[in-house]
Amino acid sequence: MRILLIIPYGGVGGIERLALNFYNFYKSKGYEVKVLKIIKLPTDIVNFGEDEYSLSNIDFSGMGRLERLFFYVKAPWKLRQIIQKNRFNYSLGFGDMSNIFSSLTFTKEYKIVSIHSTKSKEFTDNTFLNRLSKLSYKTSYYFLDKVVCISKAIKEDLLQNCGFAFPEKLKVIYNPHHIAEIEKMAKIPLETEEEKKIFQKKTILFLGRLTTVKSPWHLLKAFSLLKNADCNLVFVGDGAPDVLEYMNQLVGQLGLNEKVFFLGRKSNPYQYLKQASVLALSSKYEGTPNVIVEAIACGIPVVSSNCTAGLPELMSNSLLEKDGDLVITESGIITPTFFDNKIAIPENNHSTQEEQVFAEALERVLYDTKYAENLIANRTTLLQKYDLEKVALAYLNQNN
Repeated sequence: MRILLIIPYGGVGGIERLALNFYNFYKSKGYEVKVLKIIKLPTDIVNFGEDEYSLSNIDFSGMGRLERLFFYVKAPWKLRQIIQKNRFNYSLGFGDMSNIFSSLTFTKEYKIVSIHSTKSKEFTDNTFLNRLSKLSYKTSYYFLDKVVCISKAIKEDLLQNCGFAFPEKLKVIYNPHHIAEIEKMAKIPLETEEEKKIFQKKTILFLGRLTTVKSPWHLLKAFSLLKNADCNLVFVGDGAPDVLEYMNQLVGQLGLNEKVFFLGRKSNPYQYLKQASVLALSSKYEGTPNVIVEAIACGIPVVSSNCTAGLPELMSNSLLEKDGDLVITESGIITPTFFDNKIAIPENNHSTQEEQVFAEALERVLYDTKYAENLIANRTTLLQKYDLEKVALAYLNQNN
């Protein structure tokens, strides 16, 4: 059996880590697996050696407007050539760009794509790719065989709010995670004494790309509101240049230079996650964030804004206890959403009520051991739905 995985980049974001899980599993089953990166860069951390194709070695930021438009037009044709030449039986697309290109190849393999976020919120940012995605939901997605939604909430959002025209193609399958591999990588000690020193204090960790969608400034401002300030805030991941610039300015304005650390992108983020006291997620919107499952796997409690209706599916088995503005779950606390119909760097640095509530949740998890204890007690059952073998085979099942 020949399988092609299609991914946008080769970084260490959620989609790339997800594709790597699929790649390793299918290879272990003896399948012939190849990976197409739409954009391949010298800085890629996730690489697949001889099993890798790419469509461009230049990022979109390095293309002019016409050059980028020409790339979008030509990419499905290039992808078609690769699929036909190698006679793939299956193709799996991850991310909007991959999905659109796959839907336009007009090849005969079994086509599977996946949708990873609440699209109605994402579409408030009127980018070219978002407009194209919205159009494709009513047109070219007809040519796909299976459209995987990684939560029930995402499926409902597509049908109710995005005009998705092919409901029979939608299937809910949770993201798979190689829990044993996460545990193994999490046990690797930090490499430098400087990093070890940071984590000697209680530490709040942000893991992911610093982008407007992730809105890390909400986390930073909430951190500045903590009453007990004897802790650190660590950001692991790269990010958009304008967001990084704004964040560094904000750190200085808030007088937090000695408490906030930007460690950049890491090939093994789990060794940092394991050292944290709490994982914090302040996104405007998400699908079912992989990083929350990874935190559960590492036994680290979570504080997350209500960035998707699917969050209770992810963070809870049955416990959803309201405590004022907070929702208490087996794996941590959900706070009110930060989504305000704006996906942009804020115009001012005024604190919001949502940031104050987020700070309260952080303080609770940092200084009350019951949250970590509750997570450890429920960890096994929380992780059952993300079994790698079960999920990876469900993708290929043409009868489901």
